[in-house]
Amino acid sequence: MNELGGVLQVRGLFKEHGQGQSLIRAVGGVDLEVPAGQMLAVMGPSGCGKSTLLHLMGGLERPTEGEVWLAGRRIDTVSERALARLRRRSVGFVFQAFHLVEELSAAENVELPALLTGRSARAARRRATFLLERFGLADRARHLPWQLSGGQRQRVAIARALANEPLVLLADEPTGNLDTAATLDVLRIFADLRAAGQTLVVVTHDERVAATADRVISMRDGMFVDDTRPASGAGRLDGRFGLEG
Repeated sequence: MNELGGVLQVRGLFKEHGQGQSLIRAVGGVDLEVPAGQMLAVMGPSGCGKSTLLHLMGGLERPTEGEVWLAGRRIDTVSERALARLRRRSVGFVFQAFHLVEELSAAENVELPALLTGRSARAARRRATFLLERFGLADRARHLPWQLSGGQRQRVAIARALANEPLVLLADEPTGNLDTAATLDVLRIFADLRAAGQTLVVVTHDERVAATADRVISMRDGMFVDDTRPASGAGRLDGRFGLEG
């Protein structure tokens, strides 16, 4: 039974690769709780285990040992089919490299997750239109990814991640490929999402991203080495993308 109160929790989490002398411990026995409506930033040097932690939290990888809970349900022990269904419905992913389908328009990329969960084409289109309008991309809805700037592609990727109104949004270096202006756009989106009650976990090297979080955890060698709560918090950024409706 889940005794913790957050939307997302991990307990005694380990992830190891290889064995014997070639054993690599990517995550080494961490515990974490992410309350609803908060933004958590995870920082640390390359190879410290932060992306692996994110993948474990989202069910993209399974732990070697430990537990992962989402909204009161343990997810690391369910079948692959159930885990895939849970990811589609309850977890949104945003990546540094966008991972948009190049043959699909911006609107079609955003519609895709809803269609995969069985929503009607009309409902998927309505949700995509709503998100693209809120993210300032209504005039880019029919553009293919190669016709968009890096910042526009990332906004499409965030909209796609929100298509099924996930419980948790997980972002891995979401500003890593963006210039300053595009980075600020993403930060404003995240601030507005948080204000609207969205739970976010963001892996980042960017101090600007971390400064907008409710909590910042630093990792090294698969372990948590620091845990702070920035005085500014996410509220310092005025969200300009309303997400109600």
